[in-house]
Amino acid sequence: MSQQTAAGTGPLGRRNEVKLRSRPWAATLILVGGLIALALGIAVSVSFGAADIKLPVVWSAVFHFNPDITDHQIIRELRLPRVLGGVMIGASFAVAGAIMQGMTRNPLADSGLMGINSGAGFALALCFAFMPNLPFMSLILYSFAGAGAGAAIVYGVGSLAKGGLTPARLVLAGAALSALLSALSEGVALYYRIGQDLAFWYAGGIAGTKWFQLKIMFPWVFAAILGAIVLSRSITMLSLGDEVARGLGQRTGLVKLAGALIVLILAGSSVSVVGAVGFIGLIIPHLTRYLVGVDYRWIIPCSAVLGSLLVVLADLAARTVIPQHETPLGAVLALIGVPFFLYLARKERREL
Repeated sequence: MSQQTAAGTGPLGRRNEVKLRSRPWAATLILVGGLIALALGIAVSVSFGAADIKLPVVWSAVFHFNPDITDHQIIRELRLPRVLGGVMIGASFAVAGAIMQGMTRNPLADSGLMGINSGAGFALALCFAFMPNLPFMSLILYSFAGAGAGAAIVYGVGSLAKGGLTPARLVLAGAALSALLSALSEGVALYYRIGQDLAFWYAGGIAGTKWFQLKIMFPWVFAAILGAIVLSRSITMLSLGDEVARGLGQRTGLVKLAGALIVLILAGSSVSVVGAVGFIGLIIPHLTRYLVGVDYRWIIPCSAVLGSLLVVLADLAARTVIPQHETPLGAVLALIGVPFFLYLARKERREL
């Protein structure tokens, strides 16, 4: 065995390092415990609101629905789609962030910080202004296109700087583009008088989620998360560096293309429902890697569970922190995400 491999710096050594730094027992505990906590969070979230409803009534509304009972209608038509939408959106943003951080080896990567969310939001603003009667399926497709355009511009602008693309430059380019697209979206809203239509997306929230939106969104999200799990081993290799990944037989270009497509599907479909919500894809992958190690075969499913749990609890807090007034979900998540982002940026200050 060569000295390089024995020291753990060659491809074989890197692969052994992945095994040593992975904690399957912790991942299993998170998946089991997280799913139980998520089920409890869903039950509590459905129960609490402007009209508190007891858990036995929630159970009855789900499994023995009676349209003549007002509480059953509130649960079935308002609260259940809202909470289930939060589950899908949390999983989507968290998995998208994990894939981006793994493929780019950028600890600051997140769809909200990389221009993807703002690109999708600008596409929605154009749709409301020029095609106001578009069906929701078409809105999702335009969100995909806007998300892809936003990501392409950020990567292009970040690559133009002398010295190439670094995590700090990528975040700065993303922040600049997000500010520009947000300003353009507000300008379109003012000129075409669609501010009320866009206000929900600016604030970020899942209060208006409907069953038909979930039915359209679910196949996209399910297929994308399944694809992320299939791609997880390749993302683990990419997280060690392109040279290591190629040395282990990975077709890095194809893996990055597939990963980018998955991210666009997850982020684009989520933004079309929840709007400008960030930091989920920044916080959850870091927390998951800290708990389970660097193997993305565990990181991706655990991120999906923890992301869902975060959004369900944040939405519950948004509805209950100020009685009779609902705090935007994006604001609640920002209270957690901004300090975390500043902490990560401080760690990366040497690259500025």
